[in-house]
Amino acid sequence: MSAAAGPGSAPSSDTPPPGPPVRRPALDWRIRFTALSLIWGFSFLLIKVGTDGYAPFQVTFGRLLAGTAVLAVAMAVRRERLPRTGRTWGHLFVAAFFLNALPFSLFAYAELTIPSTLAGICNATSPLWGMALSVVALSEDRPTRRRVAGLGLGFIGVLTVLGAWQGFSGLDVTGTAMALLASLSYPVGWIYVRRTLAGTGSSTLSLTGSQLFLGTAQLALVVPMFTDMPTHVPLLPTLAVIALGALGTGLAVLLQYGLVEEVGPTTAQMVTYFIPVIATAAGVTLLGERLNWNTPVGALIVLAGAALTQSRNRGPAGVSRRVAGAGPAGRGTPRRTADAGPVSRS
Repeated sequence: MSAAAGPGSAPSSDTPPPGPPVRRPALDWRIRFTALSLIWGFSFLLIKVGTDGYAPFQVTFGRLLAGTAVLAVAMAVRRERLPRTGRTWGHLFVAAFFLNALPFSLFAYAELTIPSTLAGICNATSPLWGMALSVVALSEDRPTRRRVAGLGLGFIGVLTVLGAWQGFSGLDVTGTAMALLASLSYPVGWIYVRRTLAGTGSSTLSLTGSQLFLGTAQLALVVPMFTDMPTHVPLLPTLAVIALGALGTGLAVLLQYGLVEEVGPTTAQMVTYFIPVIATAAGVTLLGERLNWNTPVGALIVLAGAALTQSRNRGPAGVSRRVAGAGPAGRGTPRRTADAGPVSRS
């Protein structure tokens, strides 16, 4: 869900930048990459299960609370310091809204009326929104023929998924619009982060943990106003919400940071393209959701378009630069100071 660190220009080479040697983790990076793909891919199924027992705002609050707890433990173990300036906290408050509170809530509401498979595919449109917005908001991002072609291809893919030639018959317009709006919210937040939180002096983990805390506080204010206290605690939805937060919003962030440090941002970001595939497989096999031919075909077209929007021509030095794309849910390119890491992926 679409989540990942905030966008910033990052080397596309898979060779990490020079610096102190990184201690090699016990688990091979391929195992951690697979785990990350599965965690974020299954997040849409967990949202669906969570909303069977709780209101959407309650699902989002539980998710953020569990994710914050995981990152708080990680920060304590690594002795990370919280951001020190009020200006940084103010920017993190805005980032938490666009990268966590708003998209997580929108996906939860969307899945009341649309399948988790469709929500996962809508999440994959984040790079398309990001490319379109970055051209306007970021002066260094100039459109190229390849990226414009990717945007057009992705748009065709979205129309294919939605069955435009059938007049969108059988489609819940409100739920689908919410899912697409959630996917749009991620790049809005990434661009805001890129413009405001560069050079704060805080680590990515510190910024991410603080951001999730602020997102939790935002939902803590909203939940009592728009929902009633649950009369009972259903077991399966409760476990789904805890897993969604602890794994998809907590552990997944730590896995992604480790992958970026070890294999570089380009390889780590490839997880984005596995999320809708896993979300679709999970929804069909475990929830019995119906899958028409246009859904997987359209999803492949969307992913192809997203891949094109993330490509750049190499400059004189042979280095390409990109704006981080998707996404948990969706999931971009963490850097130490320039980017506050949201979670992604839904």
